[in-house]
Amino acid sequence: MFKNVFGSGFLVRTAHVILTWVITLILFLHDTELRKQEETGQLAQPVLFVLLVLVSVLLYFAVSLMDPGFILSDDSDLQFTLGVTEEQQDMIPPTTKSLRQRRCGHCLLQQQPMRSKHCQTCRHCVRRYDHHCPWIENCVGERNHRWFVLYLAVQLLVLLWGLHIAWTGFIYVPAWQLWLRTNGVLLGVAVLLALLLLIVLLLLGSHLYLVSLNTTTWEFMSRHRISYLKHCGTDENPFDRGTFHNLWGFFCVWGTVVWEQVYFREGSDQV
Repeated sequence: MFKNVFGSGFLVRTAHVILTWVITLILFLHDTELRKQEETGQLAQPVLFVLLVLVSVLLYFAVSLMDPGFILSDDSDLQFTLGVTEEQQDMIPPTTKSLRQRRCGHCLLQQQPMRSKHCQTCRHCVRRYDHHCPWIENCVGERNHRWFVLYLAVQLLVLLWGLHIAWTGFIYVPAWQLWLRTNGVLLGVAVLLALLLLIVLLLLGSHLYLVSLNTTTWEFMSRHRISYLKHCGTDENPFDRGTFHNLWGFFCVWGTVVWEQVYFREGSDQV
């Protein structure tokens, strides 16, 4: 299920696409490595760069328009207690009675699955909620999280390559004022690429770290307020199955995981 491309977030998506292709055009118009290769007929790297930019744009649209795991009010068959026996519910510590029944007061969802959270912007509860990203104007959740990480990785490659290309286009001029007039536009592009590179690098690193622990940004930042985590120790994570299994489950296992079963170490059977 995908959202309407002309719906919420249209201006953000349009600005992102325009900025991406304007920067790409500037890198081709200036006396950079790409332009020199294009003029000499060496088209392999220019074509590969454009294709990589195109892939990053397509991935951006995918994570921006994709259903992140919205829980509709008529999902009555996916209840909180799915896969959890009464005996297991009795194992819940007395201090976490709110864990027995998690209701959403916003979208009137009677039984909210574990690890889900209501997003005020999207106005839906989202499975395995990570965060709402204003960059893509969408939530990052169970269905699009792995694609979001892949998008960040591809975007990182594009920014690294773009910064290298911009560097090759600087023209040496002895006087610094003349140098600024000659290289001003390319310098602005290089600074913007460097800032975006730093942001994407930090985002990708933090998400890979959290994925390796099988936790989300929301759980990491707000565990003291989450009913099923606040009774756990500082270094205790009931969903952690080891780095390899966490990464494998995130990138290679498709489907909806019953987190209640993982919580009680009864396996991660899917529905």
